[in-house]
This record gives sequence, C-alpha cells and structure tokens, in this order.
Amino acid sequence: MTTQIVILAAGMGSRLGRSLPKPLTELSDGRTIMQQQFDNIHQAFGRDVKVTIVVGYKLEHIIEAFPHADFVYNEAYDQTNTSKSLLRALQATKDSAVLWMNGDVVFDPEALVRAGDLVARDQSFVTVNTSKVSDEEVKYTIDETGHINELSKTVRGGLGEAVGINFVSSRDKAALVRQLQRVDAQDYFERGIELAIEHDGVRFQPVDVSDLYAVEIDFAEDLERANLFV
Repeated sequence: MTTQIVILAAGMGSRLGRSLPKPLTELSDGRTIMQQQFDNIHQAFGRDVKVTIVVGYKLEHIIEAFPHADFVYNEAYDQTNTSKSLLRALQATKDSAVLWMNGDVVFDPEALVRAGDLVARDQSFVTVNTSKVSDEEVKYTIDETGHINELSKTVRGGLGEAVGINFVSSRDKAALVRQLQRVDAQDYFERGIELAIEHDGVRFQPVDVSDLYAVEIDFAEDLERANLFV
C-alpha cells in the first residue's frame, strides 16, 4: 500500500501577523514550522516518502523552501477553507491513502511514530488531545464502538480536541472526496469527515497523543508555547 503525506499550507494566516506564509514562521531552534514537520515525517516514514503541499498565499516562498516536494495549488485560497484544500490534495494523490496535517502545527515526532501502526493497517484516524477542551478548537465525540462520531468546533460535551494530524485509508478515500465536494467553501475539512461517517459508514479511530506536545500556531502566544518544546 502506498501512503502519501499532505501538508495544508494555502491559507493567509493573518491572525499571526507575519508577512510570509505561516508555515514558514521560524521557531526558536532555527527551523520553520514546516521544516519541523518535514523532520518529523522523515523520522517516522523515511526520506523517500512522498510529500504534497497545498499552496496558495505567497506560494513561491514555500516552493522555494521545499523544492523537492510536490505541490497542489488552491487558487481560491482567500475564498475557501481547509475542506477545499484537502479536496484538491486528495484528488491529486489518486487512490493512495493519505496522511495529512495542517501546516501550522508544531508537534512531537512521536505522534507520527505512534500512528504508524494504523497507517500500516490502512485504518483511518484522527489524532486527539483529551487533556483540554477549548471552545474555539475542533472537538470530538465517539460512538458506541469507540470511533469518531462528531467532529467540529460546535460539538457539545467533547471528549477532547483534534490535533490537526489525520489519516484517510485507501478504502475510505473516495467517500471523503465525495463529501468534501458537497460541503460549503468555508467549511473546515472536519465537516467532510462528519458527513463521510454519517452517510458512508466510514470509521475514523481517535488516536490519543495527549502525553505529547502539539501546538496549533494561530497567535503569538501559541508560538511562544511551541518554542518551549522544540
């Protein structure tokens, strides 16, 4: 089975207030957010793994920084959300299973190592943090079988937060593509996952990485917190 890695990096990231795309923000160890992600990917899956970056805002800077990656262009990056960026990436990667991550997450490399068994088994999953449940973050609930049931920012009674690292198996990919085509342009990709669960019976397993660090960089204080770990 072939697995491809996708990094969603098309957005403008205006809340952080930087001139470059947010994934190119420098961390305290001298690496950028995206370089830290690449290092983690290579540690878990080797240097030959195929990485596709979805670009949009100031794409030339990301292409220059990572010339050996493949690229998918979301030309409507300023009018669409992550659902449409992920849709373009899944369509570009054909029938392969896809592990994808948001391009603004600084995370412990062990998170991908831990998920490796599920990737090898071709089991769709969502990585989660059960140690906190913030109103503004994507939250989740599970069904009676222990699989993801609800996944959105509006979930009530959430069991934890989605970390921003996810995997869709080769057998579930077509259903997710179909549902991402249905959702609104401003929807997050989590809405497509919810619809695939509801209408196609797709099962996403939660992978708990609460004991590891994973920081989504939206604001300056998030960057300060991430820099405590790298």
